[in-house]
Amino acid sequence: MGGINSYKDLLIWQKGITLVVKVYKLTRSFPQEELYALTNQIKRAAISIPSNIAEGYGRNTDKAFSHFIDISRGSLNELETQLIIAKELLFITDIDLYNEILLLIEEESKMINAFSKTLKG
Repeated sequence: MGGINSYKDLLIWQKGITLVVKVYKLTRSFPQEELYALTNQIKRAAISIPSNIAEGYGRNTDKAFSHFIDISRGSLNELETQLIIAKELLFITDIDLYNEILLLIEEESKMINAFSKTLKG
């Protein structure tokens, strides 16, 4: 990983952090009774994305890193599914932010897929 001194240098980690912040903003308006249900699950899935990238980086082998990148990809898909459910349940009030997050998820997914290929390469 030439030129990479830390997981924080990875664009996929940086975008993951941006995604977490946006998800937290989006879920602020969710119903209070969902705080420990869907809201919690959405936040946990979002947090899992950059967290697994960081953990995988710290394992110092491409094979281990690849495994954690795969987990991040799964969390990204989980997050997207949960956000779709929240929208269907009419929990989402900021449609612009919702759409921005979906675009970010799509972008992050492409980047994770490309990064994964380089590790497995």
